[in-house]
Amino acid sequence: MPDSCAAYGCANRRCLELRNKGITFHKFPKTGERRRKWELALRRDGFAASERTVLCSDHFRSEDFDSTGQTVRLKDGVVPTIFNFPAHLQRSVATRSSTTSRRAEDNLPVDLMSDVGATGERRQATDHLYALPACPKAIKAKLEAASVRVRKLQREKSNALRREKRAKNNIRWLE
Repeated sequence: MPDSCAAYGCANRRCLELRNKGITFHKFPKTGERRRKWELALRRDGFAASERTVLCSDHFRSEDFDSTGQTVRLKDGVVPTIFNFPAHLQRSVATRSSTTSRRAEDNLPVDLMSDVGATGERRQATDHLYALPACPKAIKAKLEAASVRVRKLQREKSNALRREKRAKNNIRWLE
C-alpha cells in the first residue's frame, strides 16, 4: 500500500513517478517534542501520527535537507513549514491597532519612516538596510555560513560531474 502525504490538501503518494521528480517522503519523528511540533504544524484537529505517517519533501525548505550521502535526510530539529492551507486554517497576521503603538509610530524619526507614504500606507522600502544585522560579527557569521554552503555545493557539483563521467565511460565500454 503506497504511503500518502499527511498534509492538508496534499495529494502526493509514494510512487516511482514522484521519486523521479525528486520528491522524498519522511516519517514523523518517533517521540518527543519534535513529533508534537510536526503534528501541530499540520493544523489538523485531533490528528495523531502513526508509525507509518509521512510528509513529502514539498513541505520543507530546501535548506532543511542533508543530501551529502546517497540518501536525502532531514537535518536534526527541522519542522515542516510549507503548507497550502485554506482560508479557515490560515493564521491571521497581527496588526498594531492600539493607541500606544500608533503613537510610537508617529514619534519615529523621519529617516526611519521612509517606507510610509503621505497617506500613511506602507510602501516597499527602496533600500534594504533594515535587513542587515547591526552587529558586524553577525554579518561575518552569515558570510561564513554562506561560504561554507558554497563550498559544499561546489563539492557536490564536482562529485556529480565525476559520477556522470564514470557512467558515460561505463556506457562506452558496454557498447
